[in-house]
Amino acid sequence: MLSDKTILLIIGGGIAAFRALEVIRRLREHGAKVTPVLTSGAEQFVTPLSVSALAAAKVYRNLFDLTDEAEMGHIELSRSADLILVAPATANLMAKMASGMADDLASTLLLATDTPVMIAPAMNVRMWEHLATQRNLATLEGDGIRLIGPEEGAMACGEYGPGRLAEVPEIVAAVEAFFANGPLRGRHVIVTSGPTHEAIDPVRYIANRSSGAQGTAIAAALRDLGARVTFVSGPAQVAPPAGVEVIRVESAAEMMAAVEAALPADVAVMAAAVADWRVENAADRKMKKGEGGAPDLIFAENQDILATVSRATNRPALVVGFAAETHDVVAHATAKRARKGCDWIVANDVSPATGIMGGTENAVTLVTEAGAEEWPRLSKAETARRLVARIAERLA
Repeated sequence: MLSDKTILLIIGGGIAAFRALEVIRRLREHGAKVTPVLTSGAEQFVTPLSVSALAAAKVYRNLFDLTDEAEMGHIELSRSADLILVAPATANLMAKMASGMADDLASTLLLATDTPVMIAPAMNVRMWEHLATQRNLATLEGDGIRLIGPEEGAMACGEYGPGRLAEVPEIVAAVEAFFANGPLRGRHVIVTSGPTHEAIDPVRYIANRSSGAQGTAIAAALRDLGARVTFVSGPAQVAPPAGVEVIRVESAAEMMAAVEAALPADVAVMAAAVADWRVENAADRKMKKGEGGAPDLIFAENQDILATVSRATNRPALVVGFAAETHDVVAHATAKRARKGCDWIVANDVSPATGIMGGTENAVTLVTEAGAEEWPRLSKAETARRLVARIAERLA
């Protein structure tokens, strides 16, 4: 897929820079030509020799290098690639991009280019969560910069949280998805995934056992067929796929707002296990045990996201809902399809004995206007590919 593509890889100065070597190797295995650019910070972690050897190409380092400018000026270098990939993108480099600075070769290339840009951030969790970084991220995404990651996990500094560089296979998958010329290219798809958490107090919440694995697999399959995916995820156990726009939410109300903001779309796949109720009298402080016994929780019904999208004035051409049932699966799913007003329902039996909720496999029945179609038990990735292939057929 990348055999005729040139990737200008800008390596930022962070501990994750060493993983850029693997990025180079994997991109070349997929057929891409890689032109590397090293920042001065990156040279503290990887050497120009190692980068050049893996890329089998000249390494560009200095803005005012007479030889480099004579052979290929920085303006031409910035525009000769099919994609500019910044990995890792440090907080400093993101700040330069957002403010339009051009004080070294990397930032000058990024300012002078008309080539699409993709960044894979990597930094300390506090730096990632800092308001300044989040403002810069919002600016970059508003400018059309594509985001890969970051992931959540242990840091080299000993802290834990979001800020880890996306895994190399995810970075490569995102690059391939960018160039994908699949049947869904040019289509916008909203995917909801994971559970929602409905607060009881600042410490406790009501949730369900959804891992988010099926929704994540669906988003990845859509991406692989060329779709632009807006991935609205509750607090899932699995990391979101690379190459999609990720919107993280907690509650059903937040998910509803995120979905409405993401419209219009060609397709909506509502795979999230959204809580039907929220605690209307949630406490603003931690509830304490006392002589009064258990607290009296008053429940209110959450807004129905699937029904709202199905009846919206800017309704997607295809709306797909999910029905997680423990008995009379097809009957309940058929009734739900009619009640919600959606086009399809993907139904499954999530009884504990099936191991489906939170597991790696799924066994679904696709309920459409034509009736119920039972699928065999498959991996969640294969289930996703089958569903997305049907979506592509429907939109063709």
